[in-house]
Amino acid sequence: MDITFLLNGEPVSLTDVSPTTTLLDWLREARGLTGTKEGCNEGDCGACTVMITDEAGSRALNGCILFLPQVQGCHVTTVEGLRAPDGSLHPVQRAMIDHHGSQCGFCTPGFVVSMVCAHLNGARDHDTQLAGNLCRCTGYAPIIRAAEAASAAPVPVHLENLSFHCSENTTGGSGGLAPRVLHPTHSDDLARWYAANPQATLIAGATDVGLWVTKQFRDLGQVAFLNRCADLRGITDAGDHWRVGAMTSLTALEAHIAPHHPSLGTMLRRYGSVQVRNAATIGGNIANGSPIGDGPPALIALGATLHLRRGDTRRSLPLEDFFIAYGKQDRTPGEFVEAISIPKLPDTLRCYKLSKRFDQDISAVCGCLSITRQGQTITSARIAFGGMAGTPKRADAAEAALEGAPFTADSFHSAMAAMAEDFEPLSDMRASAGYRMQTAQNMLLRYFHDLSGQTTDVSKVSA
Repeated sequence: MDITFLLNGEPVSLTDVSPTTTLLDWLREARGLTGTKEGCNEGDCGACTVMITDEAGSRALNGCILFLPQVQGCHVTTVEGLRAPDGSLHPVQRAMIDHHGSQCGFCTPGFVVSMVCAHLNGARDHDTQLAGNLCRCTGYAPIIRAAEAASAAPVPVHLENLSFHCSENTTGGSGGLAPRVLHPTHSDDLARWYAANPQATLIAGATDVGLWVTKQFRDLGQVAFLNRCADLRGITDAGDHWRVGAMTSLTALEAHIAPHHPSLGTMLRRYGSVQVRNAATIGGNIANGSPIGDGPPALIALGATLHLRRGDTRRSLPLEDFFIAYGKQDRTPGEFVEAISIPKLPDTLRCYKLSKRFDQDISAVCGCLSITRQGQTITSARIAFGGMAGTPKRADAAEAALEGAPFTADSFHSAMAAMAEDFEPLSDMRASAGYRMQTAQNMLLRYFHDLSGQTTDVSKVSA
């Protein structure tokens, strides 16, 4: 397919490009821009971080799992493009030198690009902004000091208003309804094409599919890139609920939902890294059907509805009904996730993510609970878990034990015992079955103490 974009201010036009060539590989092999490093090649270490600018602004992304078609019409800035035209260093680069923020230097370009992007966007939460960048020799204190020192410096003029261009719909040059690559700008085009080519792979943020190529070396065959379908992005206020487009990034969802459900906002900030959240979409997080995806348990606890489309046919179903069994979802060939509806509810939602690392780690167990009560009587309970079964799943027996019961510790202990009817978790590298069950049960008790006003945040609890 043909692709055009800007690279460090210079126009680039590519012809007959393989759609699954990663930006990282192309930068290093075709352009010799080796400042962008290959570390993990799966979006975990940040050595490959680049800055992508489009109509939504500038954001840091992992170049190793970013396919070339995803930068169509964008402005790509690598570490080589950060200096001013007169050769002077960016304030972040100067601060990294002054504060000794680099030893071997392998990870440094990725850190610098992440810091430059945060500086450009006025982000000062440096620990969060750099959670997706790993350094094995310098130590993080000098790097954080450099970020703090550069934060007050003005944004260099050459980076203030980076240009980009939007282009017309791209089908990979084949035309008709059977091109090998589709890059639609509207979901109507996608729906028509996908119904005719149901065996194709849909690529949203590529934070999952990217690894099929970089780690599994799979040939994806026909593909459709959804990142330019503007009508699939964004959050709409629909009165009693929010309609969230499937292509809405986790970054955008977190920004919207955090004021309404702070606990969910906190959990979303622990989903991957800034680079991953900037690319990953809530529709992709649901559609891949992972039993340990963090989005579905929270949305199930909120009573979310999933909207699916195949051609001109649309249908809706409760999100929990979408997950049938491990690797199997209620989605017919040629059907895709179009949106999610989230009811507007009083904030009783709590999301508890248990993982070996606090940042950028996969959950061993993710528990999300939303319980309503009238006075001291529990009137309804929605409790969903990830990591406890082959799919994200509600704890029906635990819910039944709570509904109609008083809001007391004894009621929650009864619900904890009832959970043995709900789940038979497996043992794997992340946790044993017994550990999963006990910690999931403890999340119910944590919820009781949390809603009773006691401190339950492990980062704040002291002996």
